[in-house]
Amino acid sequence: MTDMTPERGARNLLLNCAEAKPGERLLIAYEPPGYGYFDADAVPCVAAAAEGLGLHVDTVDVGFNPDNPHLPAHLLHRFEAADIVLFLARLGDQLRFSEMPQGKKIIVCFALNRELFGSGFANGHHDAFLEIKDAVNGVLDRATHVRLTCPAGTDITGRPEMNLEADGDTSILRFPMSVFTPVPAYTFSGRAALAGFLTGTGSRYYDDYNVEFDAQVFARFEQGRLTGFEGGASDVARANAHYDRVSEKFGIDRNFIHSWHAGIHPGCGFPWDMRENYEKWGGAAFGNPRILHFHTCGAYAPGEISWNIVDPTIVIDGVTFWDRGVFHAERLPGGAAILAQYPCAAALFAHPARDIGFRPDPAPQMMATA
Repeated sequence: MTDMTPERGARNLLLNCAEAKPGERLLIAYEPPGYGYFDADAVPCVAAAAEGLGLHVDTVDVGFNPDNPHLPAHLLHRFEAADIVLFLARLGDQLRFSEMPQGKKIIVCFALNRELFGSGFANGHHDAFLEIKDAVNGVLDRATHVRLTCPAGTDITGRPEMNLEADGDTSILRFPMSVFTPVPAYTFSGRAALAGFLTGTGSRYYDDYNVEFDAQVFARFEQGRLTGFEGGASDVARANAHYDRVSEKFGIDRNFIHSWHAGIHPGCGFPWDMRENYEKWGGAAFGNPRILHFHTCGAYAPGEISWNIVDPTIVIDGVTFWDRGVFHAERLPGGAAILAQYPCAAALFAHPARDIGFRPDPAPQMMATA
């Protein structure tokens, strides 16, 4: 995909996601760069594009509250005065399943800096990925059998029972759109090959947010309930201790496996070492088709501990839609027509971003065959 720029990415957000009109009031709720998550160049990138489109731009520092994210009265008042509220802050992600002011376009942004705004992640036409998401949702909603595998030994099966009503997914707009509606896990069972670690979901933040393993660890579950871990004794003990601590800290159902989804956006790359900032990785990289993501620990979305499976193969009623981390959108009903209508998206599928932040990459020899 050629002529990608941060400005085009920001305009994609404003025109195709927010559907902004000249004269509307845009409030950018931002998190200062000192927290190490959003870079300082994200706000000016969007603000300049918005002003160029004739929007009235205001900004407000919403900080970062890891323990008790909420909308204080003064901030709610600022939201009420805006037509569009854009979160360049983790607060939006933390509150995405919570009540928000009605009648507003509220957007959570997963492009964390100018570099991501200038990548295929933000430049791929937003409508293309909305249509791809809907097509995947339709396939899953009609499915009678799904199998999830990966090169490391994942083997999970089940029949989706999708909730495609408004309460089945967050109503907040997301940019870029990079996953389908989460699939409830209570009809799935099997073994998940964890990608060397456990990390949080971005719902709440806590000390010792990540646990790394020395070798391969598998999580076993039946009908959406964790039944145990397999691997080296020290790794299994580490995993169990983490689940004990997090579930006790928040008073939540330790063994509940809520749902899963895979990435649908081949422009979603993460060209940094994930171990430098797991929180940042977890908030940006999950939309890459090389990552399949489970929400666990807590009987609510998105739970508090995520499982990440690398290079998934997803077979739905005999059709392989994800093949070792390569998403074949053209195999969806109407998928070829979507890609024909949006050449920018087709170009991303032809040359997907393969870097997802692993050093070393678990499958460096694998090349896309889209």
